[in-house]
Amino acid sequence: ISKANGTKFNIDGVTKYYAGTNSYWIAFLTNNNDVDTIMSHLQTSGLKILRIWGFNDVTTIPGAGTVYFQSFSGSSATINTGTYGLQRLDYVVKTAEKYGIKLIINFVNNWTDYGGMAAYFSACGVSSNEQWYQAAKCQNIYQNYIKAVISRYRTSPAVFAWELANEPRCKGCATAILTTWIQKTSDYIRSLDSDHMITAGDEGFGLAGDGSYPYQFSEGIDWAANLAVANISFGTFHLYPTSWSVSNAFGNNWTTAHAKICQQLKKPCLFEEYGVPNQNDHCSVEKEWQATSLAAKDSGMAGDLFWQLGDTLKSTGSQTSNDGYTIYYGSSDWTCLVTNHVKAIG
Repeated sequence: ISKANGTKFNIDGVTKYYAGTNSYWIAFLTNNNDVDTIMSHLQTSGLKILRIWGFNDVTTIPGAGTVYFQSFSGSSATINTGTYGLQRLDYVVKTAEKYGIKLIINFVNNWTDYGGMAAYFSACGVSSNEQWYQAAKCQNIYQNYIKAVISRYRTSPAVFAWELANEPRCKGCATAILTTWIQKTSDYIRSLDSDHMITAGDEGFGLAGDGSYPYQFSEGIDWAANLAVANISFGTFHLYPTSWSVSNAFGNNWTTAHAKICQQLKKPCLFEEYGVPNQNDHCSVEKEWQATSLAAKDSGMAGDLFWQLGDTLKSTGSQTSNDGYTIYYGSSDWTCLVTNHVKAIG
């Protein structure tokens, strides 16, 4: 089982700093062998934590053979437990168990990719994410989905943590709105599962710093207040300097600023997503961030997960999603950011 041990993570009895990655797409693969290949590559590479999308929401049911997990029609939601529904997530969890990989499973997206909060809007009578957090009907549907997923994997040792949302924001909102939502949702998850960790999945905005956009509270996030919520087990933060109009070097202080709060609140910090879009910069830029995070392993930092995992699917011979940030298994970037990083962790 995975748990917090002070400001570090303990996985299967070992307390140390852990490396991992993100694969939003792995539960949407339809070939079991592809899932096995990817998990075995993670295992042999020494990556321990894999963050995945546990959501895939649609407002129109796709053609046969396309994976989706929940569909919305009129004022109701239907959870797809079929072969191309949650059974695909089942296989990912089962395979993670086999290879000793620990999964962060996320329940909804702030963005519209794979449905997101927007997929819920017409069913629960809202028109924005800001309204979604506070609308009882939206939250009832969301909690119903959470319950369906947790009930499937409640006893699985492959679950590292349940994650409320991918990059939740509440633009222009009082920070109390998200803090209250995080508290209510994490309490609900805890009522269903007394064992696994819970985290918010946010980008890390809203804390003392240089006053630049990422440190501001304008996205409705007070990072320290949210981390202090009783049933939140660890803090997450992301880093995309290109998207945020800050320099690549910004990442070093960004990491240590979060680590400081984690140390104060005695909870681990997970550097959960990070990347630069230009392939030429992957190694040179991201290895510095990894080194900064690892150097703070005794002062708040517990692990890091690069965005994102790339591999070659044996079933088709094609590469998995390349969004410009992808680090492919077996590449020179992989040697730099995985092999060398895992070696440095020791």
